[in-house]
Amino acid sequence: MGFYLRKSISVGPLRFNLSKSGIGVSAGVKGLRFGVGPRGNYIHVGRGGLYYRATLPPSTASRSPPAQPDILPSQQIPEGTHGTLEEIESAHISQIVDSSSRDILDELNKKRKKMRIWPCVAISSVVILGLGISSNWPTWLLSILLVVGAVGTYIARSRDALEKTVVLFYDFDSDMESAYTQLHNAASKLASCAAAWHIEASGKVYDRKYHAGASNLVRRKSTSIRKAEPPYVKTNIETIAVGVGRQTLHFFPDRVLVYDANGVGAVGYSELCVDVSATQFIESDSVPRDAEVVGRTWKYVNKSGGPDRRFKDNKELPICRYEEIAMSSQSGLNEVLQLSRYGSGSDFVKAISQLGKIMPKESSSDVQAS
Repeated sequence: MGFYLRKSISVGPLRFNLSKSGIGVSAGVKGLRFGVGPRGNYIHVGRGGLYYRATLPPSTASRSPPAQPDILPSQQIPEGTHGTLEEIESAHISQIVDSSSRDILDELNKKRKKMRIWPCVAISSVVILGLGISSNWPTWLLSILLVVGAVGTYIARSRDALEKTVVLFYDFDSDMESAYTQLHNAASKLASCAAAWHIEASGKVYDRKYHAGASNLVRRKSTSIRKAEPPYVKTNIETIAVGVGRQTLHFFPDRVLVYDANGVGAVGYSELCVDVSATQFIESDSVPRDAEVVGRTWKYVNKSGGPDRRFKDNKELPICRYEEIAMSSQSGLNEVLQLSRYGSGSDFVKAISQLGKIMPKESSSDVQAS
């Protein structure tokens, strides 16, 4: 899961360009672009191998700077055999903030709250066009309305993209590039597991005979580990996204951005605690192809560990050795992942630790809000 490093990002009609001199912005169509960059304003014209570029006079206007086995609960299990499942979840997104991320989070959350106008323009265009068709307006007028509606919707979408999108540019030194490559490779190993789950809640078992001899219960859901950009963010690198219930963790080179419906939070790698451990899990679903089965038990067990003959549907269950990755921070992040292949999370922990050692020394990101 190696990552790429782009030199330009397009957001609506604008294109942000990264060079050794800094960040520039240009707009236009193929063959004709106007731009603003570290070396001043310019115009770029040409197609088919013939190009002309001229520097324009600078504007005088000011500009802004850029243990025991676990088992899933069963509906057949009577009440009172286990304790209440306690939710394993992070704090409210407004609390998950590290000091170095305040400016970026303010910008991200401010832009997320801005209303999109293109749906209103599109719906209005369709309503007017439908009214014209039902009223038998002239064909030429309907054609004009169709064109105006389409152009207006396109302009509104471009406006929304500019208003709601934040552009993040990253320029790496050798240490940062090596560390972030290590993180991508480790995430690739996690993504290659046959199954991955997010642990939502856990609780203590009071009567083990109804729970295959397990001492704890968990509630979990399947999750994914993939490459994906956060909503309304454009960046020149590929980022790793991990679903953790109602929230999604996006791993950037300098921090983890935490997204949910209420906004965006952030945790710096120097503040992120990641622990990996083995766990024995009594699997009531199908066993993933890469899982290691370390034992067997029964859905209902007697005191000696054998099957309880009072239950007709008492089937044998495999005990799998899985791996769990716990992620937490003092600001309130608290998430647990479970992976089907044991031994797949150690490189991930090492990569996070390496990024945590690098980031306190320097910040390698340039931020430009569109």
